[in-house]
Amino acid sequence: MRSDKHTAGGGKRTGRRKIPVIGKLAVFGVVVIAVAAGSWILMEIGMRPVDTADTSQVSVTIPQGSGTETVATVLKDADLIRNKTLFRVRSRLDGRDGRYKAGAYIFTRDMSMRLIMSELVKGTEALTKRFTVPEGLTVMQTAETLAAAGIADQDEFLIEAATGDFSAYRFLEGAVELEGYLYPETYDVYADASARDVINRMLTQFDKLFTEEYYGKAEALGLSVSETVTIASLIERETRVPEERALVASVIMNRIAAGMPLQIDATVQYALGEHKDRLNYADLEVDSPYNTYKITGLPPGPICSPRIECIEAALNPADTNYIYYVLGAELDGRHNFTKSYDEFLRFKDAYMKAI
Repeated sequence: MRSDKHTAGGGKRTGRRKIPVIGKLAVFGVVVIAVAAGSWILMEIGMRPVDTADTSQVSVTIPQGSGTETVATVLKDADLIRNKTLFRVRSRLDGRDGRYKAGAYIFTRDMSMRLIMSELVKGTEALTKRFTVPEGLTVMQTAETLAAAGIADQDEFLIEAATGDFSAYRFLEGAVELEGYLYPETYDVYADASARDVINRMLTQFDKLFTEEYYGKAEALGLSVSETVTIASLIERETRVPEERALVASVIMNRIAAGMPLQIDATVQYALGEHKDRLNYADLEVDSPYNTYKITGLPPGPICSPRIECIEAALNPADTNYIYYVLGAELDGRHNFTKSYDEFLRFKDAYMKAI
C-alpha cells in the first residue's frame, strides 16, 4: 500500500530549519562577550610592567600643563609603559584623564601601568626628595651635603660608599674607591631612599654620561677610566674658566710625558684633608701619594667628582707645549700658560705683587 507524504499545504518539505531570532541574538551575544573578554585580557596584558626584573630607577619629568597625551609620550619614551594608546584609553575609563600632576618622578620598569597612573595622580610631594651635589666635592663633602639636606645619614652614607659592593659598574673597574664617580647633579630620589639608593642613583648618572665613545677615547690616549677621571678631577679643582680646561689638560699630559712632577696645589689640599687659602712650604712636604710635589705622574685616584665638561677636556687636551700655568695678575681667576720657566716666574711674580 503506497502512501505519499505531503505537507499540510500539499507542498514538499525542504529539509532546512530556520534559526529562531532569539538563537541568533544568543550567538551574537556570545561573540560580543568573547570579543570583550579578549579585549580585556589584551588590556590587562598591556598594563603589566615592562620588565618585572628591572628595578633600576628611572627619572621622568612631567611638564606643567601636560595632558594625558604628553604624559603617555614621556612614559613611553622612558620605556615605562608598553603602549601610549592604552594609557590614554585606560586613563579615560578610570576617570584619571586630566588628573595627572606635573613634577619630577622616579619610577621603575617593574611597576605596572596602573601603579604608575596612581602615583601620577598623587603627585610628587610625598613621594620624592630633591637634592643637588655641586661639582668638585669629595665623598666626605658629598656626605655632609646630603646630611644637611636631610637626604641620608652622613655616617651611613660614608660606610656604604667605603664598603658597599658596586662592582657591577664597568667604569669602577680598577678604581680604589668611589671618589670621583658620585656625579655632581640635581637628583630626585624616593623619600625613603637609603644611602645605597642615593649612591646608585649618582653612579647610574655617571654611567649614563661616560659613553662608549669616552671609553674609546681614553684607550686611544693610553688612559684607564680611573686615570681619565683623575685628570678631570684635577682640571675641576684647578680652573673655573671653561676655555682653560683643555689647556690645563695639556699641561698635565705634557708634564707626565716629560717625567715631571705635576706640582698641583689641589692634590696637596686633598692630601691634607682640609682646605687652605694658601699653602706653605711645610704643606708641600706632606707625605702622601696624592702630593704631586713629591711624586711623578698621577695620584692614585681622583680628588673630587668632576663635571662632564672636565672629563671631556681630559679626553681632548689642547695641542700645546705648555708645561706651566699660574694665576694672572688681573685676579679674575684666569691663568697664564707658558712653556718657559723664566716666563712662568715673571707671571708668578706679577701675581704675587697683585695679591
